Amino acid sequence: MTASYKFSNLLFLSALIAILPVFQSCKSGAEKNEPVAESGNHEEHAEGETIELTQVQMKAVGIEIGGIEQKNLHSVVRASGQLEVPPQNKADVTTLVGGVIRQINVLEGAIISKGQTLALLENPDFLKLQQEYAATKNAFTYTEQEYQRQKDLATGNAGTGKVFQQAEANYRVDKSKIAGLERQLQQLSISPTDVLNGNFATQIPIKAAIGGTVSHISAKIGTFTEPGKPLMEIVDNSQIHCDLLVYEKDLFKVKVGQKVNFILTNQANQQISGQIYGVNQSFENESKAVVVHARISDAHRLRLIPGMYVSALIDVGNQTVSALPVDAVVQAEGKNYVFAVAEGAETHESKDEKEAGETTGEALHFKKVEVATGISELGYIEITPVGELPAGAKVVTKGAFYLLSKISGGGEEEH
Repeated sequence: MTASYKFSNLLFLSALIAILPVFQSCKSGAEKNEPVAESGNHEEHAEGETIELTQVQMKAVGIEIGGIEQKNLHSVVRASGQLEVPPQNKADVTTLVGGVIRQINVLEGAIISKGQTLALLENPDFLKLQQEYAATKNAFTYTEQEYQRQKDLATGNAGTGKVFQQAEANYRVDKSKIAGLERQLQQLSISPTDVLNGNFATQIPIKAAIGGTVSHISAKIGTFTEPGKPLMEIVDNSQIHCDLLVYEKDLFKVKVGQKVNFILTNQANQQISGQIYGVNQSFENESKAVVVHARISDAHRLRLIPGMYVSALIDVGNQTVSALPVDAVVQAEGKNYVFAVAEGAETHESKDEKEAGETTGEALHFKKVEVATGISELGYIEITPVGELPAGAKVVTKGAFYLLSKISGGGEEEH
């Protein structure tokens, strides 16, 4: 039994010795494969936003390379604002004296002319003013005659100087008082001549200071209105213009006389044209923007209303900028990119190509560089590098979209 037990142990040890090298080989292979996979993933990530193409591949898909050019492009400044009218084209209808509104002669939206009667105002004080004027004017006849008589006596040394001086003072006081009363009557649209003839007015008209459209009426018949309280509003849209907000970075480009194209955002993007006639010299509150005033061409033919919002393009002339063909700029995730040729491109030949005696030529590495875009005209677009882009760098001017699709996951097409 002892011999049998020893023989069994011997067989087990022999089998274990035979299996151990195979197990170690499998384990070693597994350990080797794991870091290789990690190394491959790391290499792919390290390349980042780059891609490699050979000359043959570039020719096949039509990729062209060129430099950044300096182009004289037509420049505009974008601004927004709203339509306004000058202060002299807006008026609040008020009264100089208080009174009860007895009649309103217009409706909101009515077109009126300057001097037209809009309402009638009544106040008992109107009668007192007219009575005072009539009494003072009638008494002035005696004061004037007395002054003239004392003047003649003083000239002939027949009167006393004291009496003449008193007559002269009374004459001047009454004369100035009459002039003041007449002026008050005229301000109330009451004729002094009618008052002297006994035609006293019990109501006074409230007249329009400007012509235009009645935009709002706050007055009501039978209510008492205070002096200076607005009864209605008049707006004259014949001189409507646009107030645009231009920010500090663009302010130096904007000048009087430049042409402006407007787009009315609430009228199916209707386009109108105009011209800048004034630029404010102070910022609006905390916005760091300056109001630019632009006159609108043929404003009377358009149905424009103050307060309408507009978007505008101000023509600021031509300027030389760094530009590329529009096909050189691609978009991804809301940003703009170009593909630049990475420095240090080397000839790349695979092992199989060398053995077969074939070559694909020099392989170029392209990296994706973020840029900011600006003016676009005549097939070119202004660019400003956001990422690293050396001076004199070569970039893809045609076929950039192909590179974008490759670097975004379309690599299987390359095979």
